[in-house]
Amino acid sequence: MLLHFGGCRGKMGILLIRRVGLFCRAAHLSPQSLEYRPIKKVMVANRGEIAIRVFRACTELGIRTVAVYSEQDTGQMHRQKADEAYLIGRGLSPVAAYLHIPDIIKVAKENSVDAIHPGYGFLSERADFAQACADAGVRFIGPSPEVVRKMGDKVEARALAIKAGVPVVPGTDAPISSLQEAHVFAKTYGFPIIFKAAYGGGGRGMRVVRDYEELEENYQRAYSEALAAFGNGALFVEKFIEKPRHIEVQILGDKYGNVIHLYERDCSIQRRHQKVVEIAPAAQLDLHLRDRLTSDSVNLAKQVGYENAGTVEFLVDKHGKHYFIEVNSRLQVEHTVTEEITDVDLVHAQLRVCEGRSLPELGLEQDKIQINGCAIQCRVTTEDPSRGFQPDTGRIEVFRSGEGMGIRLDSASAFQGAVISPHYDSLLVKVIASGKDLPTAATKMHRALTEFRVRGVKTNIPFLQFVLSNSQFLYATVDTQFIDENQDLFILKPTQNRAQKLLHYLGHTMVNGPMTPIPVKAKSSPVDPVVPSVFLGEPPMGFREVLLREGPEGFARAIRQHQGLLLMDTTFRDAHQSLLATRVRTHDLKKIAPFVSHNFNNLFSLENWGGATFDVAMRFLWECPWKRLQELRALIPNVPFQMLLRGANAVGYTNYPDNAVFKFCEVAKENGMDIFRVFDSLNYIPNMLLGMEAAGAAGGVVEAAISYTGDVSDPMRQKYSLEYYLKLANELVKAGTHILAIKDMAGLLKPEASRLLIGALRDRFPDIPIHVHTHDTAGAGVAAMLACAQAGADIVDVAVDSMAGMTSQPSMGAIVACTRGTKLDTGVSLDRVFDYSEYWEVARGLYAPFDCTATMKSGNADVYENEIPGGQYTNLHFQAHSMGLGNKFKEVKKAYAEANKLLGDLIKVTPSSKIVGDLAQFMVQNSLSRAEVEERADELSFPLSVVEFLQGHIGIPHGGFPEPFRSKVELERGKTLHIKALALGDLNKSGQREVFFELNGQLRSVLVKDTAAMKEMHFHPKALKDVRGQVGAPMPGKVVEVKVKPGQKVEKGQPLCVLSAMKMETVVNSPISGIISKVHVNADSSLEGDDLILEITE
Repeated sequence: MLLHFGGCRGKMGILLIRRVGLFCRAAHLSPQSLEYRPIKKVMVANRGEIAIRVFRACTELGIRTVAVYSEQDTGQMHRQKADEAYLIGRGLSPVAAYLHIPDIIKVAKENSVDAIHPGYGFLSERADFAQACADAGVRFIGPSPEVVRKMGDKVEARALAIKAGVPVVPGTDAPISSLQEAHVFAKTYGFPIIFKAAYGGGGRGMRVVRDYEELEENYQRAYSEALAAFGNGALFVEKFIEKPRHIEVQILGDKYGNVIHLYERDCSIQRRHQKVVEIAPAAQLDLHLRDRLTSDSVNLAKQVGYENAGTVEFLVDKHGKHYFIEVNSRLQVEHTVTEEITDVDLVHAQLRVCEGRSLPELGLEQDKIQINGCAIQCRVTTEDPSRGFQPDTGRIEVFRSGEGMGIRLDSASAFQGAVISPHYDSLLVKVIASGKDLPTAATKMHRALTEFRVRGVKTNIPFLQFVLSNSQFLYATVDTQFIDENQDLFILKPTQNRAQKLLHYLGHTMVNGPMTPIPVKAKSSPVDPVVPSVFLGEPPMGFREVLLREGPEGFARAIRQHQGLLLMDTTFRDAHQSLLATRVRTHDLKKIAPFVSHNFNNLFSLENWGGATFDVAMRFLWECPWKRLQELRALIPNVPFQMLLRGANAVGYTNYPDNAVFKFCEVAKENGMDIFRVFDSLNYIPNMLLGMEAAGAAGGVVEAAISYTGDVSDPMRQKYSLEYYLKLANELVKAGTHILAIKDMAGLLKPEASRLLIGALRDRFPDIPIHVHTHDTAGAGVAAMLACAQAGADIVDVAVDSMAGMTSQPSMGAIVACTRGTKLDTGVSLDRVFDYSEYWEVARGLYAPFDCTATMKSGNADVYENEIPGGQYTNLHFQAHSMGLGNKFKEVKKAYAEANKLLGDLIKVTPSSKIVGDLAQFMVQNSLSRAEVEERADELSFPLSVVEFLQGHIGIPHGGFPEPFRSKVELERGKTLHIKALALGDLNKSGQREVFFELNGQLRSVLVKDTAAMKEMHFHPKALKDVRGQVGAPMPGKVVEVKVKPGQKVEKGQPLCVLSAMKMETVVNSPISGIISKVHVNADSSLEGDDLILEITE
């Protein structure tokens, strides 16, 4: 036991301590080390709101404060709140600065710091930092280095928990050293399992694995994430507890072996294992379970001799069993809610314990700690929930907080004018609400969040408000799957932000004058389309019943045995993608869907998904493509649906992990998709096989599509010969495709070529259905499709008449009329086609601003020469007119043809068509001919898409990569607003002016670029073209990466830096060999064309 003699708490008298026996770690401390030593100056080795929280506590206790800050944090509030502030980590990255132990210790010693508080994150759980403090004679406000080490090592902490009799989740006894060990664990305990970083927390290095297919990928991801976050990639594996509650217990210990708990917090509301909302105490927690949790926490802390504040974390399963997870040997972000319900200032306690005070001296005895009401903490972050909580950065233009009774705010960067950088955590402010119970606290919190006004950056406030209004949150218990299982939380109403939008518009007009409208002046038609009448009752049976009854193989047989020509209608996707920039809303598709279901039941399929549908639905229409699929499926149950699947790219533009493609197909099939048209832009079989396997595994109909280019009827063009296509078809049939497709994206199939190609395929594969897709850019689409049908094609693609022609598909009405009464009769009613077309003719008027006919009045047979795919042709034509280059579109098309030849005559389908287009625009922008590009290939800075193509990122083209071009290119990887305009600010170094307003009596300002001044100002030296060693920016843009430094030797063609502009990244290569004498840019520099990047001395 310990005897305390004398010592007046009020006068902070020195405690005389005598050891009378062995008592945990007190038995190992000398009497001198247990003396009360007052702290006079505290440094916080952290930033943001936690630093300010500690400073405030110190000030209340009469302790002087010291802040440290990185070069990027010179304007941050925490350095202004301290008595002293010092720069650390000069020249280091933003995070590395706060991890640089030598600098922190140096500042502490030079400025007579008595103790260092680590805050949370950064160095707070680093035993080497705690030891460095001790070695320097500076107290560490936290546990001893040895305890930090033990608790920071998840495996050792687990072993200690077992020794203390605390239940743990089945897991490895030590960090695993290989993927094989994870395999063995999974085989022993079964899925799901979870990887956890052995030396850190916060959700980093944590991955849940549900089957063997996910194991390797998640192991690698968890390892690399742990390595990056904690400097050690060690992982251990545990059995994953499904849908647990995440309960943590706050503990507090002193130097004399006393340990108490301050009850629990419920941290179950999480996303990606990171806490979003915390509650104390845990709602509806069984009292016996609470006793077990708190008792186990105190016992574990006593066993290790725990000193200062810490948290013991548990999972509680649906049966009420609890399992130890870890100990966080630091103050937690959510310590605030515990303070609110216990009236204990945890930071005060930390400081006093560090000075040598005992818990009883501080009045902190277990029987005196009581729960009073309920507290909730919401972390308001600069994240956008509608985009997967993507962090947002920028300048806070408006900040107004929620306050009032029962509300506490802990913040650092929450003020008007603050700049939110991308370097650190996105936490803006912690809002803590207190009340007599959970519903009362939630009501106060909701009210406070409603009062917040944050403009300039996105926040998660709307999402938090939905959480606080959720009945499960308010009246039941939540688990860690709460957010995932309540997707309605993400149906967010966008903030109106009317005032700030208006100020930006007014500011822009004041600085730059009226904005020039784009050339297209078309307005949406005020007339809504009338839906043709539809019979009541169920729609007639269609081919989908065959598919559901007989499966993909039986479906394919039925298609092959069908008499007459079958049609696939592209009106629901590719037609409006080609003509209306994919802008057709689900609303207009749903209106006509019942008519289609009742009158076109004999269609082979409807193409209504994939491709640009995903991009446009989410980015421009703000719609969910999955919901579109579900709703159309309910309205059209009888006609098969078809989608595009870009092989290993799925519906994206890059290769995805195999399991992602498989899962995508599985979910697509579950939500109503039937036929998967699988293709690859280069006809690269390995990429196609993945998509075919994924579609097949999902139970879908696999339609392997060969992308067509060239002209099989021209004996002079033999790169893409008839034999080439037959060989590809043979491999796809062997791979098990149910249907064989020809995908003619540019509309290059002429009637004679159609007869040759389809005839040969029919002879070679008599039992396989053949499907042909084309575009009508040249105007010969109907003739070509009729030729295909006569040669043996079973299905051709069409669009309803008012959505056909030009860069869309051939006319449905024309094909129906031309085959009527022949053996190819489609069985489709021409009258119903007319009704269908009339709807779309009027509906098309709703999208007049996006209609290609605003700039393009007809198709053009020159597509046989330039081979530009239909959708891309439309986009390029519109872009040229928007940029005032409509009269030069012929040059753009010519450059496209030349770029195609430079790249070896590619099959041009997304994404390969984009590569050709990027190179063509690069050539036009820089006035380069094909010969000049070939000659100067070793010194030109090509678009990144071109470089990555030559690296093989999207596969290997038929015939290999173009030489010698490839060898020369360096392959580098309702209110009234009272507004008064006050003043225009001076031009800043970024070419912006600050425009000041008075809005409803409050001062507001916005930053506006002065376009005229920016043209005249020279922010950067220009590269002189007659000085050989000066390297200039090939185009305006932002520096993404600088790859060299002064004094470095470089070779001709070596990458120097990467620029990003207009959604295109460009690698700038060295035009000569030599030594870098000076670098004029750094990462994030904004450059204009010809701005000097660096200088090279030969």
